[in-house]
Amino acid sequence: MCSGRKAYWGSLELHIHPNAPAVVRALAPNEPVILNRPRAAARAARFFAEKFPGKSLYAVKANPSPDLLIELWHAGITHFDTASIAEVRLVRETLGQDAVLCFMHPVKPMAAIAEAYHIHGVRTFSLDTHEELEKIVEATRDADGRAAEDLSLCVRLRVSSEYSEITLASKFGIDLADAAPLLQATRQVADCLGICFHVGSQAMTPFAYVQALERVRAAIVDAAVTVDIIDVGGGFPSIYPGMEPPPLEDYFASIHRAAESLPVSYSSELWCEPGRALSAEYSSLIVQVEKRRGNELYINEGAYGALYDAAHVGWRFPVSRVGEEDQGSGQMAEFAFYGPTCDDADFMEGPFLLPADIKAGDYIEVGMLGAYGVAMRTRFNGFGEGLVVDVIDEPMASQYLGNRRDPRHSDNVVSLR
Repeated sequence: MCSGRKAYWGSLELHIHPNAPAVVRALAPNEPVILNRPRAAARAARFFAEKFPGKSLYAVKANPSPDLLIELWHAGITHFDTASIAEVRLVRETLGQDAVLCFMHPVKPMAAIAEAYHIHGVRTFSLDTHEELEKIVEATRDADGRAAEDLSLCVRLRVSSEYSEITLASKFGIDLADAAPLLQATRQVADCLGICFHVGSQAMTPFAYVQALERVRAAIVDAAVTVDIIDVGGGFPSIYPGMEPPPLEDYFASIHRAAESLPVSYSSELWCEPGRALSAEYSSLIVQVEKRRGNELYINEGAYGALYDAAHVGWRFPVSRVGEEDQGSGQMAEFAFYGPTCDDADFMEGPFLLPADIKAGDYIEVGMLGAYGVAMRTRFNGFGEGLVVDVIDEPMASQYLGNRRDPRHSDNVVSLR
């Protein structure tokens, strides 16, 4: 367990370089190259482990790289939010029996529930319907048909995503008006009862969590049940062009104050499920410009690969041309990208700000790609190969460096003073 490091993509062993220019000088790559920053991932993990006022579960879907899982584990993240039986197997295989796995997808096959419980030791499951509750109860019975007595069951409540860049308010979660009977039924079979929610990805204000926790309060009062776990989910933001969130300390303080006033068990636990916040700074991507057409650049990665979000949800990642003497004319311009496949849909509108004289053959580093980018890569049209290397420089932006805004001087209404 946890011995050795292997490339997550491809079969080449990881190598360590100072930064993106050094990678280009050493490799002159004609395929995309993923740059991993283990130090950045460890720093983010320590931040959550030490400062969040409860338990932090890494949302594995954001980046399931075994190397990243190991970095987070050694930096203090011991609980993991898994969304499929494949993720359960992966984390268990990578980290061993000491890792605490929580199966937090609200709709699961019965066979997956049974395997997770009986083989991999999973005891925490989420649900948002009576049907899912019945599946969990049946799948976790022992060989003699007795119901499990050690289940931690979290009822997912639907909350607003209005303050987040990507909504997660439509697919899962029971409405507040319907929550009481489900909470009461779940309380009858759960050793620990929880309420969980997700405010959406990249929540841009701590108020998103305060508002959601008010809905949790109403659900508890309506159901008149004892609640043991409050799970505020993910949504903790990273820094991207045009998206400058408040410091994470502001989020933690707001969540702590709101959760402290809830009518819950005296021994209740507060959980969160960061994905983007723990993995975004871990990776960046080197691509090469293969053609320029006006202000459109044809590059060798795109919508069916690590730049999925740039194409499908209009995400603007930070970019820079790779090179130590990079300034050119000094003029900057806005560009759109086309990816390498034959589809018009392989298009990323941006805009991405780069030197105006950029040309075919130049290299671009795309930053903050550790969350979802590496997880979304496919081999459509035969693309998707690439090297993985470690670098030791800092990510293009960070929530965790000393140059972040001091939370005591934040302009957010809930900042600490």
